[in-house]
Amino acid sequence: MEHNTPLISTVVVGLVLAFILGLIAQRIRVSPLVGYLLAGVFMGPFTPGYVADQNIANELAEIGIILLMFGVGLHFSLKDLLSVKNIAIPGAIVQITVATLLGIGLGEALGWSFGGGLVFGLALSVASTVVLLRALQERRLVDSERGRIAIGWLIVEDLAMVLTLVLLPAIAGLLKGEGNGASMSALAMPVLITLGKVAGFVIFMLVVGRRVIPMLLHYVAHTGSRELFRLAVFAISLGVAFGAALVFDVSFALGAFFAGMILSESELSQRAANETLPLRDAFAVLFFVSVGMLVDPAIILREPLPLLATVFIILFGKSAAAFGIVRLFGYPTSTALTISASLAQIGEFSFILVSLGVGLGLLPDRGRDLVLAGAIISIMLNPLFFALLDRLLADKDAKAAAASEAAAADSKEKAVTRVPLPETQLKDHVVLVGHGRVGSVVSRALRLNNTPLLVIEDTPGVVERLQKEGVEVVTGNAAAPDMLQAANVMGARGLLVAIPDAFEGGQIVAKARALSPTLPIIARAHSEEEIAHLKHHGANVVIMGEQEIAKAMLLQIGATAAV
Repeated sequence: MEHNTPLISTVVVGLVLAFILGLIAQRIRVSPLVGYLLAGVFMGPFTPGYVADQNIANELAEIGIILLMFGVGLHFSLKDLLSVKNIAIPGAIVQITVATLLGIGLGEALGWSFGGGLVFGLALSVASTVVLLRALQERRLVDSERGRIAIGWLIVEDLAMVLTLVLLPAIAGLLKGEGNGASMSALAMPVLITLGKVAGFVIFMLVVGRRVIPMLLHYVAHTGSRELFRLAVFAISLGVAFGAALVFDVSFALGAFFAGMILSESELSQRAANETLPLRDAFAVLFFVSVGMLVDPAIILREPLPLLATVFIILFGKSAAAFGIVRLFGYPTSTALTISASLAQIGEFSFILVSLGVGLGLLPDRGRDLVLAGAIISIMLNPLFFALLDRLLADKDAKAAAASEAAAADSKEKAVTRVPLPETQLKDHVVLVGHGRVGSVVSRALRLNNTPLLVIEDTPGVVERLQKEGVEVVTGNAAAPDMLQAANVMGARGLLVAIPDAFEGGQIVAKARALSPTLPIIARAHSEEEIAHLKHHGANVVIMGEQEIAKAMLLQIGATAAV
């Protein structure tokens, strides 16, 4: 039996190398994405040693994009999408136009034809789905207004690129000066057909998919088989994406997004999201590896100035256009900066577009190499943009808090301690991290018992509801700096970590234990390994749901027997 097959070797070497380099990157305080991209460079044809199969890597990456967009759709309702249409549609159009014009200008300077510059500029105008969503998810911004605008913007870009991919072959002859006899009706027909197919897909999903998909998943859930439920989720996400591309000629990403968005109306959406998470992360890593494989590192020495100009357009040209239009529509600077940082990179559609441009004879190979190198450089630098954004917004919040406290001090004529994140005045209280299924039950019981309570939560809807109910809330991720100090865990009677992620829970427990060596800490887990992990970081008690259910069952059967 042959063990060294291209598929297996690409997956194994890609994941192992990405893990090693990602771990090194994390160790030196750089984004793990850099490690994943470098893994692809080492596996590519331009460096010595093992060379993976690029076609297989690209197809595996496509599965990651499908699963990622499906997951985003699960948290993104049609109402959310329509709520940002007024900014997302004109914003994406203006940004695409500006980036395309800059690309045409650079193409002219390099001696390319107008058609080559047009393809080059369009390739620089569209952001990567995976990179953008990864950045938003890491900062828990997907459900925020900024996240909804960025995702809506991305969908408009994807639709524009789908239209471009259909239209480009029809006008390639005209762009090369060979189609002088082409009529406007002949050029308009591909556009109308594409728009009709997209509209047909949307109508089909709203009319048919809205009924069939939730009904199918509910039926599978009632079978009680977790295996079948997980399989159903993957079948729906991948099947709808493939069917959308096959029947309606829309992108895999768009098809998967609509499948998730339709399913988001079901109460099973959270469970479906959890089931896709492990594979989603694994295939997203393979996407970054596949991008790294495309890059020839020698282009840095061969084309330094054109490459620098290309990176400038990606990082600053289109980002400046996005910033300007978001501010023009009256949104705050924080939103404008988030959108700009989100779009300061290029990805999968860019690769498809330049490949088509080279195949049609519009774009020279030199242009493809510049786009690919610009992509990997922009993806590597994008986390730095977000890091600067985080620092800038943190400083802004700190100044705003200080200004607010100064105003209060002037009005009350007394000194006020100025801190970036105000500390609660509660003492001898319980700090509850997470207000989901478990946390909400705990919270209700503590309030009925009149126990002083502070909740750390980052879901906007939950935060608003708790505040209306009179519960003190610290908004954000409990693992972030200063969050536990703001909750005054040093003066608390106990810390309850009710979030389901044991790895994040371990970070919270470790930070709390460092602040208060005697603080009683109780956490939740799903396995013996997670129990050991949380206790290692300082939890006093770790409760596993399965164990407590078994104890309750034994207690009940014992009580029944006694009766």
